[in-house]
Amino acid sequence: MEFVLSADKKEIKSKNLNISITEFVLLGFSDVPQLQWMLFGIFLFMYLSILISNSVIMLITRTDSALQTPMYFFLSNFSFVEICYVTVTIPRMLMDLCTQKGTISLLSCAVQLCFVIMLGGMEFLLLTVMAYDRYVAICNPLHYPLVMNNKVCVQLVAACWICIIPVVTGQTYQIFSLPYCGSNKIHHFFCDIPPLLKLACGDTFVNNLAIYIASVVFIMVPFLLILVSYGKIICNVLKLATSGGRSKAFSTCSSHLIVVVLFYGTATITYAQPKAYQSETLGKLLSLFYTILIPLLNPIIYTLRNKDIMIALRKLQTKLSTYGNT
Repeated sequence: MEFVLSADKKEIKSKNLNISITEFVLLGFSDVPQLQWMLFGIFLFMYLSILISNSVIMLITRTDSALQTPMYFFLSNFSFVEICYVTVTIPRMLMDLCTQKGTISLLSCAVQLCFVIMLGGMEFLLLTVMAYDRYVAICNPLHYPLVMNNKVCVQLVAACWICIIPVVTGQTYQIFSLPYCGSNKIHHFFCDIPPLLKLACGDTFVNNLAIYIASVVFIMVPFLLILVSYGKIICNVLKLATSGGRSKAFSTCSSHLIVVVLFYGTATITYAQPKAYQSETLGKLLSLFYTILIPLLNPIIYTLRNKDIMIALRKLQTKLSTYGNT
């Protein structure tokens, strides 16, 4: 009798494994149903704050003549990528909190994953370019206008997009070429690599290897380049005769360094650790940190620690108040 029951269980399991999944269910925050509407309000407020603050940075860096420099050109591009990045994940999460369904088609999941990786990778590359810009400005100030002219800045941003798009497209295709069977429940609030690979019933060794290689190329190598850039910057700044010159040089880099630490810290923990040892709760918390909290903090960090942007904001406020009074 026990043998027959065991055989039936194996047959049922075998049939489940042969069922091909056509859609996923994003569980998100379904484990705390009593907090759904409170979370909706918090995330909506944070999303609108990210959109407004980054849009303001883009506006003032394009309209204020004092901010027409390579550093603010890259910051404007970074803000644009931030807006795109949160728009890929947060609106979908807000909809799921409202409907409490969380169903997402295989194609929609693939598109979301593709853009999440692409825009995330673009942020790392832009942070590297911004570090190189600071290196040239501080270590080679006489050659700075020639080296970092407008054409070079545009080419650097374009090169970042050209590097990231084919790699991400190939990796997304590779992940969704895996057979998905059995459970279709993703313990996450958006389609991300670690929870998706947990659902795959095929061999994921090649995919994990590809992720590690991509992590090295787009996370560790840029991080090392940033460290080298700032190592040279620090050595150069310490040679300056006046303390005022040193503090000014460090103040232009401090905001960027804070953002780099926040980004690279969470990304390394999320994508560089073995997937078998990554808890679902920790994965969600880290994802919340780098998909919502960091994009919210970035404009604040760059604004509060940058005198030029503060001056530009006051000018914009004056213009708006004058326009409102007329």
